Amino acid sequence: MKHGLAAGATQAPERPDWTVEQGWAAYTPDQHAVWKTLFERQTRLLPGLACDAFIEGMRRLPMAADRIPDFEALSKTLMKATGWQVVAVPGLVPDDVFFEHLANRRFPAGNFIRGAHELDYLEEPDVFHDVFGHVPMLMHPVMADFIQAYGQGGLRAQKLGKLAELARVYWYTVEFGLVREGGGTRIYGAGIASSFSESSFSVQSASPNRIAFDLERVMGTRYRIDDFQESYFVLDSLDDLLELAHIDFEPYYAALDSGPTFEPGQVLARDHVLHAGTGIHHPI
Repeated sequence: MKHGLAAGATQAPERPDWTVEQGWAAYTPDQHAVWKTLFERQTRLLPGLACDAFIEGMRRLPMAADRIPDFEALSKTLMKATGWQVVAVPGLVPDDVFFEHLANRRFPAGNFIRGAHELDYLEEPDVFHDVFGHVPMLMHPVMADFIQAYGQGGLRAQKLGKLAELARVYWYTVEFGLVREGGGTRIYGAGIASSFSESSFSVQSASPNRIAFDLERVMGTRYRIDDFQESYFVLDSLDDLLELAHIDFEPYYAALDSGPTFEPGQVLARDHVLHAGTGIHHPI
C-alpha cells in the first residue's frame, strides 16, 4: 500500500503534510536513464494489455522517455483535466497524511527513483510506480472522483478501526484492478501497469483467478504483498467506480465483523468466475 511509514524513516519532514520539493534539477543522468529504461519497456508492452483510459492518459500527459517528469508540469495538465495535482513526498507517509492528500485531490508521489539493479522489484513505491502507474488514470474523471472518495473514506475508516478492510478495496482496484474492455480483460491498476512482469501475468497467464468485482467479497479478501496476485477482481466498466465513489461503507464494515476472511487464491461458490486459475505460479 501507499500509506504507512517508510521503512527506516526516523522523523517526519519539516512540513506537517510531509511534502517536500521534488528537486527535479538534482536528478542525475543515471537516474534519468533508469526512468528511460522503465518507461520504454512499459510503453512497448502495455498497448493491448492496458485499458484505453490508461493509454489515453499517458498520451495527454507531459511524460517522455528521456527524463523523469516534472511534477509541476504534470500538475498543470492534471488540474485542467480533473482538478488533481502531484505533490512530492520522501517515501511512504502515515495513513492520515495520505488520506488527507487524496481527499483534497493531491496525489503524493515519491521523489526518488529505484536503482538500476532494482528494475523488477522495489519494496517502496518510487517515482516510476507513482507517476507512470497512477497519474495516467487520474486523467480519467471517474478514477479522479473515486480516489478522492477513497481518501475521504479512509479518514472515516481510521476512526472506525476499519483500515484493513478499506485498504483491500484500494489494493484490488487502484493498485491491482482489471476491467472488461474490447472483448477481453485490461489493466487499470497502477501496481500492474508499472510492473513489467505482472502486466502480462495479470491478463494473459492461466495461473491467477479472474473474478467479477463484488465489493463485500473484495473487502473480505486478503492480498499478496510478496508476489503476483493469486486473484484479480474485474470491473465490467470503469464507470462502476462511480457507485463505489459514493457508497456508504459502514454497513459493509458491520457485515464483515461477523463474516469470514478469505485467502488470496480462494474461490467461492458464489463468485462469478471469469477465469478459474490453475494456480501454477503459487503451488501449495
